Parts: sequence; C-alpha cells; structure tokens
Amino acid sequence: MAGTSHGHTPAAWTGVIIAFIGFCVSGAFMVMANPVGFWAGLVVVLLGGVVGMIMRAAGLGQPKAVRHQVVPQES
Repeated sequence: MAGTSHGHTPAAWTGVIIAFIGFCVSGAFMVMANPVGFWAGLVVVLLGGVVGMIMRAAGLGQPKAVRHQVVPQES
C-alpha cells in the first residue's frame, strides 16, 4: 500500500488530525465523567470528516482514478 500514496493528501491529513483531537477531547471528558464534553469531542470528530470531505471537493484530495475503456480486438 505504500506505493499507492493512499491518504497522503492535505485533505486526509487535516481530517485525521481534527478527528484525532476530537477523539482525545472526548476520551479526556469521558474519564472526567463529563457527558457534555464527551459529546462535544464527538462533534469535533465528525467535524474532521466534514472538513476532509470539503477539502477533497476543493481539489486538495487524491484525484479520482481514470478508467480506460477496453476496446475488443477484431480477429
């Protein structure tokens, strides 16, 4: 998978970093027994996914694969 550059884009990195921060916030508030902070952290996790999709739509994600049409050969 290292040769495919899967996820090596600004959109992927930004989305994952934001989601990781939300995960850490949610985990900390879960340990502190604070449900409001826990749910706020989960909202940040979802925000990371939304930001990643918006950045991909803006052209900062991996380009879509080009499909080649197969033409049957005449015999």
